[in-house]
Amino acid sequence: MVTCLCPGHFSYDSGNARAAAPIPGNACNVAPILCAVTCALGVRPPGAMCGLRVKPPAGGTSHREMAEGAYDIGMLPFPDRRAAGRLLGDRLKNLGTERTVVLALPRGGVAVAREVADNLGAPLDVLVTRKVGYPPQPELGVGAIAEGGEPVYDDELLSKLALRPGDLAGVVQRERAELARRVQVYRGGRPPPGVAGRDVILVDDGLATGVTARAALRALRASGAARTVLAVPVSPRQTADAMRAEADEVVTLVTPRRFRSVGEWYASFGQLTDADVLELLAAPR
Repeated sequence: MVTCLCPGHFSYDSGNARAAAPIPGNACNVAPILCAVTCALGVRPPGAMCGLRVKPPAGGTSHREMAEGAYDIGMLPFPDRRAAGRLLGDRLKNLGTERTVVLALPRGGVAVAREVADNLGAPLDVLVTRKVGYPPQPELGVGAIAEGGEPVYDDELLSKLALRPGDLAGVVQRERAELARRVQVYRGGRPPPGVAGRDVILVDDGLATGVTARAALRALRASGAARTVLAVPVSPRQTADAMRAEADEVVTLVTPRRFRSVGEWYASFGQLTDADVLELLAAPR
């Protein structure tokens, strides 16, 4: 049970995928539909008079007890992204060939992917993506764009929010501009990595809804990648399952039964800067 504490809105039962009764005697400054949707995704709307928590069973629940299908990774949560990357690299070690290239989704995915690429002895680069946010609440991603690809939307979420892709044209235009800026910063004029006919391992620090990874995978397919593997340390099971329609293989270390956010599965999950990304990309193998 993920409980939205927006004073007055809903308790959200993620198991039954429906909003339960309002919390009596309270009120909230966020529209009820947005509140319900964001609680479903484990997102706290910025500026909302609320919090978000997971109610564990009696006696408390450890990260390991909340996870299923876990690779033999020892203690959870992961200490940091690079530690998770080393474990993920071990899991992927049989997939590296002379045709393999590792692509990271910046920024957080670069720290994970650096370790994966080093483990496999494969080249590392980035595939730059940008989230397409819900205009009244930009932190809520309703779609994504990847360099070389077209916008991809979460159709179910668009329907819940009564949005059409055309309503987001202005947001997409701004995000394309930011995407181009980041491509210039990270590559400095270098062409994107050639993926035609190659095996591509796409790495991020985790999945939530998966819309960003979906945009990236479709861009890779359109660019002629021979085989795509999506690799992340943590993902909700339903998202990982959905990604199997987009990638040839999906590799995860942990698929939690109860998932609120990617960050809760890391002891240290600070934001990376552009400078951090450049340092990781330049690090010698």
